[in-house]
Amino acid sequence: MILQIKNFTKQKINKKYLDKIAEETLKVAKVKIPVEISLVITGEKRIKSLNKKYRGINKVTDVLSFGNEDLNDTIKFIIPPEDILQFGQIFICYPKIEKQAKQKKHSCKKEFSILLIHGILHLIGYDHKESYENSEMKELEVMVFDAL
Repeated sequence: MILQIKNFTKQKINKKYLDKIAEETLKVAKVKIPVEISLVITGEKRIKSLNKKYRGINKVTDVLSFGNEDLNDTIKFIIPPEDILQFGQIFICYPKIEKQAKQKKHSCKKEFSILLIHGILHLIGYDHKESYENSEMKELEVMVFDAL
């Protein structure tokens, strides 16, 4: 697994810890092929613009995932020569991490972890359009977080 990180904020990021989160998430979700994930850490202006452009929602959000649109059970992947699947891109808004961590009374590290796990699960194909609290996605997030 390769995690490429582009940080557009002034926050220091622990790449080894983020790699560990990504590896554990892929393990729990039973992804066995080598993948590359791009992670962009950004501010409110950029994520609001992306949210408006791609989801039609003109407000700041915490995490956006943009995956391979062919990610489903009926289409087989074509693996690039390097044997690494370009899995997708995740955008995480750091100011939103800070706000949510404060509201939930836990650390920014924990909130960042939750959002990265959530974003990767979206890339894999999990969703929570209905009853997020009781979803399989929520269960997997808890399993990954507990394993860290």
